[in-house]
Amino acid sequence: MTDLAQTFRRISLPRRVRRNTILLIAAPVVYGIISWLILKSAGNPPVHFRIDIAPLVEAAFVVKLHVLGAVVAFVTGIILLRGVKGSGLHRKLGYTWVAAMALAAISSFFITGLNGSHFSWIHGISAWTVVALPMAVAAARRRNIAKHARGMTSAFVGGLLVAGLFTFLPGRMLWSIFFAV
Repeated sequence: MTDLAQTFRRISLPRRVRRNTILLIAAPVVYGIISWLILKSAGNPPVHFRIDIAPLVEAAFVVKLHVLGAVVAFVTGIILLRGVKGSGLHRKLGYTWVAAMALAAISSFFITGLNGSHFSWIHGISAWTVVALPMAVAAARRRNIAKHARGMTSAFVGGLLVAGLFTFLPGRMLWSIFFAV
């Protein structure tokens, strides 16, 4: 290995941080481009922030269940990521978070509005979440804390932040709740 390669290897971030950082940078950029394209194709309507919960109130029960699971998982996940790890509270909130994530992921399989009546790529994230959650819980039970932390952080970033970001695309229900055009 050359000296230059060794230098870059020494100063590079750990793999997990790099992947999450790349994901957290790439997702908003892709989101911005897609949103711009959608708005441009609609004739660049003015976008104003306002809250109108009528679309959620009028939505099907499974959509309400999905939103409930996602919101509970998001709030609980932030508390877990910021709080003390390994305590009894962490364990109880962790099981609450896993249940809320499972509810959001499983309920998403009954929501197929993005591609007509077909699954979209977001359903792939849901399938990955359904598989990853029990694996991360099992890692914690085996005291493999590093694997547990990686699995849960990845589920939070991918399953909530990235997938959640793309639910705010123009034309989707959450967009119409906050930025209805």
